[in-house]
Amino acid sequence: MAETALQRLLGLTPFPEPPLIKLRYPVVMMHGFGMVAALRRNGHLYDFAMDLRSRGVLAFAPNVPPYNPVPVRAAIWKDRLQQILERTGAEKVNLIAHSMGGLDARFLISREGFNDRVASLVTVATPHHGSAIASFLLDQPDRLRIWLADLANWLGTNTMREVEADFLTTVTDLAPAYMQDTFNRTVLDAPDVRYWSFAARAGKGTGMGISPFLRPLNAILYGREGINDGFVSVESARWGECLGILDADHAQQLGIQFPSRNSFDAFALYRQIAEMLSEKGL
Repeated sequence: MAETALQRLLGLTPFPEPPLIKLRYPVVMMHGFGMVAALRRNGHLYDFAMDLRSRGVLAFAPNVPPYNPVPVRAAIWKDRLQQILERTGAEKVNLIAHSMGGLDARFLISREGFNDRVASLVTVATPHHGSAIASFLLDQPDRLRIWLADLANWLGTNTMREVEADFLTTVTDLAPAYMQDTFNRTVLDAPDVRYWSFAARAGKGTGMGISPFLRPLNAILYGREGINDGFVSVESARWGECLGILDADHAQQLGIQFPSRNSFDAFALYRQIAEMLSEKGL
């Protein structure tokens, strides 16, 4: 039946709901380091999980302490995931992890014995090979480094009181030397888990805009590691099968749009990932 002029005006359709994305396993979205995205209601990735739910995906976005080393966070993630598995009755989960959350996920799978409960891991701008921004912070004068650590530890501990925040150890563990010489040599991929990744770029060397808050870090990282998103270089973000390079800075990947010359639809990204998982039968 042909669409009427009134239907076009009102935007009425027989099925106004978004198309369903059918997955075999629930999706758990794992956030990264820091507090900026957590300042929004319900935490870092909640809005994206709810968007996926509107498309039929059983999606969750728990929160863990923001300023703690990977082993500490991974143990807490394990508890979160066990609760989700119990609530859903699912055998496994698909993990979608942003930034440091991808390192938490790798440790969880490899060292926390969760390899048989995870079907796949997709990381977005995760510093798999470290970030020179961590090295830059550690090279600052003692007074500034201690001030930053005290502030971050106060924020982290008072936001989620499960553990005491440990900013300096966390930053030290994100430095390239530790990631490449220790973490990647001991945290090995599980053969029965699928690993995919996205890298991202913005700012210097790309011709694209970047948040003014990330511009100084972007320039520092560009001089040390090349094209990056303000926190993580393209090369560091590659792990498993790299699915592409996003034209987005680190904040835009979380839906935070500071003024810049380019825009990015983070909701479309996570829908795309869910659709890929559906195509893979996961």
